Amino acid sequence: MAREEGDSDATTALLLLNHEAKDDDQGISENLASRVWIETNKLWQIVGPAILSRVASFTMNIVTQAFAGHLGEVELAAICIANTVIVGFNFGLLLGMASALETLCGQAFGAKRYQMLGVYMQRSWIVLFLCCFLLLPFYVFATPLLKWLGQPDDVAEQSGLVAQWLIPLHFSFAFQFPLQRFLQSQLKNQVIAWVTLLSLGVNVFTSWLFVYALDFGVVGAAIALDISWWVIVVGLFVYVCGWCPLTWTGFSMQAFSGLWEFLKLSAASGVMLCLENWYYRILILMTGYLKDATIAVDALSICMSINGWEMMIALAFFAATGVRVANELGAGNSKAAKFATTVSVVQSTIVGLFICAIIMVFRKEFALIFTSSTAVIEAVDNLSVLLAITILLNSVQPVLSGVAVGSGWQATVAYVNIGCYYIVGLPLGVIMGWVFNSGVLGIWAGMIFGGTALQTLILAIMTIRTDWEKEAEKTRIRLAKWSKPTSNDSSEVQRA
Repeated sequence: MAREEGDSDATTALLLLNHEAKDDDQGISENLASRVWIETNKLWQIVGPAILSRVASFTMNIVTQAFAGHLGEVELAAICIANTVIVGFNFGLLLGMASALETLCGQAFGAKRYQMLGVYMQRSWIVLFLCCFLLLPFYVFATPLLKWLGQPDDVAEQSGLVAQWLIPLHFSFAFQFPLQRFLQSQLKNQVIAWVTLLSLGVNVFTSWLFVYALDFGVVGAAIALDISWWVIVVGLFVYVCGWCPLTWTGFSMQAFSGLWEFLKLSAASGVMLCLENWYYRILILMTGYLKDATIAVDALSICMSINGWEMMIALAFFAATGVRVANELGAGNSKAAKFATTVSVVQSTIVGLFICAIIMVFRKEFALIFTSSTAVIEAVDNLSVLLAITILLNSVQPVLSGVAVGSGWQATVAYVNIGCYYIVGLPLGVIMGWVFNSGVLGIWAGMIFGGTALQTLILAIMTIRTDWEKEAEKTRIRLAKWSKPTSNDSSEVQRA
């Protein structure tokens, strides 16, 4: 009898332990689900508006090209070349330089050093504005440069004229990019989206006004684009002055201190991003040197257009990851920074897989959006697998680059990009395209697997091996070096 009671007690104890274990597992599961949901909300507060604003700004270029295209073939070529080659080259560099603010503003905001955000933004304005002057020769001497690159005389001269009229657009980058990153680091992305949508509407109206109503031709299309981008600058600055009392306290002489260190970080950020931006432009340029390259260039251009639209999503995740990692490291939350990285990589990859599936299902149909040529459609079909792989890699690589920006690894990643893209990727593309006579398929495959895939692998290894506690300590040291707490900052920290 005693033995039966003992067995019963043991059974009851085991049942209780099993119930407790199940409760613990359920609690862990619910806690993980709650953390993922909270992080997802924070992430998409940035990703959603960032996608909208980037697509809207990308569409402004399409609208301008559409208006120019109805003027004639030379005018269309002039706008496309001026935008893609001249503006595109400088855009990538200045955008990359501005991304230094994603590190500094994001970390300062996480550490509640609110007043320093405005100071950092003003430093970025100074550095980028001076850099714009250094880049002016690309616009002033665009015509001889394009002739040297092999463009026909009439196209080169018209493109050079358009490039000179786009100089105001060029200088708008120096103010717009820092403003966007300043607001982005505070999770105020919605205003960026609304202002960019307003600018898109202004672009449509001014393009009609200057191209058709006032008959300014291709110059009118350039003026419309200038006005649209400056609308973004003015709109964002008005918002900053009126609705950011903690982070914008007016112009400060402190912005002129520490400019050399700021320039070095900005330059590293610029090199890191523009090397990627130029890589795909070189891909199209290399394809143009193939025999009978017209169909190959058309097919590749269609694939790059699809990839360009998808990159708006990838770049939104890049921005969001950089902000989330910087915010958490600035606050000293190393585990939260790691968790934010994991959630962003997983969700961006899911989006990439979904788009890959669409590409593969409609591989014979999506080219019809751009062309009715049977030969080009067949060439696009042959490239669709590589397009899907590129999109998948682009759903991971920008997120990992965002981790690098949020952590302040720009200089290291710049060296990684040089090695992967220009020492491995380009030569491999040349070998596969010309030595093995694989044409555009070989060039693209070589540059993707030798460059983008290798870079993604290296960044993944760097991220996996990261000591997040050490990164949080580095952030604390960086903040102490680059900023001094003010009385306002101290009171805000105490209230928090």
